[in-house]
Amino acid sequence: MDKPNITIYTDGACTGNPGVGGYGIVLISGEHRKEVSEGFKLTTNNRMELLAVIVGLEMLRKEGSNVTVYTDSKYVSEAINQNWIKDWVKKGFKKVKNPDLWRRFLEIYKKHNVEFIWVKGHSDNIENNRCDFLARQATKSNTLSIDENYENPSDEQAKLEF
Repeated sequence: MDKPNITIYTDGACTGNPGVGGYGIVLISGEHRKEVSEGFKLTTNNRMELLAVIVGLEMLRKEGSNVTVYTDSKYVSEAINQNWIKDWVKKGFKKVKNPDLWRRFLEIYKKHNVEFIWVKGHSDNIENNRCDFLARQATKSNTLSIDENYENPSDEQAKLEF
């Protein structure tokens, strides 16, 4: 059976940085489409950009899927496309922000064939604009989640990233 081809659009938003944050995701596979978002009481924009990608990949049911991720985050896309992540892993994520999320990302990333494409934010990409809307709406939710590893980092994380 052929591996599915999946397109994931992602965006993160923050009101203040750090501040109230959220992410928006649009997943498309054939005729199927799913939109997901979540808001957080206190976080950063980069954490929301990365978390959107992670959650999108974690939602995939079949390992080995062919995935194209569209993001307006150079932080995320260049970490992969410029191979920064390889050096970060070698150095044990020392002096790298958000190591908890990068480690979580690597766990799911290695299960699929993923390509990252950077798109200009707030331009003419309909799905990226939809993700931006979802992320911003998530920041206004009455039930904001807690970004545990941001608000309550372990001592080791606190030294490394914040």
